[in-house]
Amino acid sequence: MLKKVIISGGGTGGHIFPALAIANEIKSRYPDVSILFVGAEGKMEMERVPAAGYPIVGLPIVGLQRKLSLANFALPFKLIDSLLKAKKIIKDFQPQVVIGVGGYASGPTLKMAQRLKIPTVIQEQNSFPGKTNRLLSKDVAAVCTAYEGLESVFGSKVQLTGNPVRQELKELTLSKAEACACFPQLDPEKRTILVIGGSLGARTLNESVLFAADLYEKEKVQILWQCGKYYFESMKNEVAKLNTKTIVLTDFIARMDAAYTVADLIVSRAGALSISELCLVGKPTILVPSPNVSEDHQTKNAMALVKHDATLLVKDVDAKKQVMQNAFDCLNDNRQSTALGIAIKQLAKPNAAAEIVDVIEGLVKR
Repeated sequence: MLKKVIISGGGTGGHIFPALAIANEIKSRYPDVSILFVGAEGKMEMERVPAAGYPIVGLPIVGLQRKLSLANFALPFKLIDSLLKAKKIIKDFQPQVVIGVGGYASGPTLKMAQRLKIPTVIQEQNSFPGKTNRLLSKDVAAVCTAYEGLESVFGSKVQLTGNPVRQELKELTLSKAEACACFPQLDPEKRTILVIGGSLGARTLNESVLFAADLYEKEKVQILWQCGKYYFESMKNEVAKLNTKTIVLTDFIARMDAAYTVADLIVSRAGALSISELCLVGKPTILVPSPNVSEDHQTKNAMALVKHDATLLVKDVDAKKQVMQNAFDCLNDNRQSTALGIAIKQLAKPNAAAEIVDVIEGLVKR
């Protein structure tokens, strides 16, 4: 019986969406449970979590800046402050278990929970764990992973559960006509390539779409393009110069269920949550791993699919000239596109949230 649970982490949607999925699964089993989130001050979880109906407390923790910065000198003091605050939060709330989903806040929160002898669980989204989770793993009770082969890092504590994803993506029930109605500029008769670089966007993917813009009419395709809020104004100006109806540009796609339904092929970064969603969707996919992430973990995420022939991989440095041409070639090769869709679908784990909560229940019972 779960009565009190702390979930800690955030920073990106890739951490927040799984955290909320776990919380929702716990709440569905135990309606009277108290769930408290612990995040990092100023990060997106401080808005997204309350919007989902859960309370959250922020820690002053920040990350290490890769470039020389005065902010790094304050890091030790913010870490100590965060550890002390996390300890007080845990002692006041008295959770039965503390779950870490990655992100700045999860380190201090789980470390203090371990010192207070409270069971801790890590939900590791990536195929290559970050430093924080590797450091925490020594005293953690269980590690729920999305990829095979992490026993070399976490030992026998590994439980292969998959990454929890948004409920509306577990089963795409829209017809293609209904999905197209969500994007009135799309032609329901044309093949559609969906390009998504995350909510903030990806410069390389944006450059790739523009580089191939004069080929879309010839290839008889249209592009549904989430360029990200940082790039939207500049990309809107670039698309206006093209005077084309083959590109539907948006800064953010709220109805991802509709976007995935209309897509005949998807071009995406290789974040762990994105890949988990793409596996559920089961469409041919080209992944362009971001080079701007710690320890190149997106390439490792993508390679976990490549070894099952479940995706095509294009390096970021090659993407501008190659990725859209590869997309055309794949769409024009029915055998390849069908095989990719089948292979990626076989890697889906639609019950990840339920399996993670099963693990948590087992710990609390013990």
